[in-house]
Amino acid sequence: MLVFVSGTGTGVGKTWWTAATARELRSAGAHVAARKPVQSGEPGAITDAEVLADATGEDPAAVCPPLRTYPLAWAPPMAARELGRPGFTAADLVGGIVWPDAIDVGLVEGVGGPRSPISEDGDNVDLAHQLKPDLVVVVGDAGLGAINAVRLSVSAFVDFPVVVALNHFTAAPLHERNRAHLVETDGLDVVTEPRVLSARLRLRS
Repeated sequence: MLVFVSGTGTGVGKTWWTAATARELRSAGAHVAARKPVQSGEPGAITDAEVLADATGEDPAAVCPPLRTYPLAWAPPMAARELGRPGFTAADLVGGIVWPDAIDVGLVEGVGGPRSPISEDGDNVDLAHQLKPDLVVVVGDAGLGAINAVRLSVSAFVDFPVVVALNHFTAAPLHERNRAHLVETDGLDVVTEPRVLSARLRLRS
């Protein structure tokens, strides 16, 4: 099963959710791998690939090729240009993904939100169309603004089955009402814990 993980924006917890879900899947006996086709960030900071590799037991270089790691916290195609490195297309990113044999679930994490630039010729939605995932997971914050952010993001992935993962979800009344609205009014499949998302993926795989 191939799963693409997007966010409603930058810094909403995509990597945390991807890593935590991978750990839950492994604990349940699934063979799981994660890929980050391209990444950018502050020089010397722990990379998303390192976090995902720790969760899946893989080499960070297998999760994200060093060629596609940019030490500048800009959108990757912009970072590449600023650093004087060659540009790349969405097809280049997809072509750079190599999976191990016999995996049950492959997790591919994008960058930023649905329309954040991820290559010279596309954004996360464009990458998803090339990947053709079985499921898209949209990660968003559970607090104020969640409904608008989730609705806009889910609508961008209209061609795919979607599960919404609400990050930082607590017993706060606002969080629960946001969740209820997304489920009852918008008819969305919403999870608030990685173990529940893991169970959804195991049922679908």
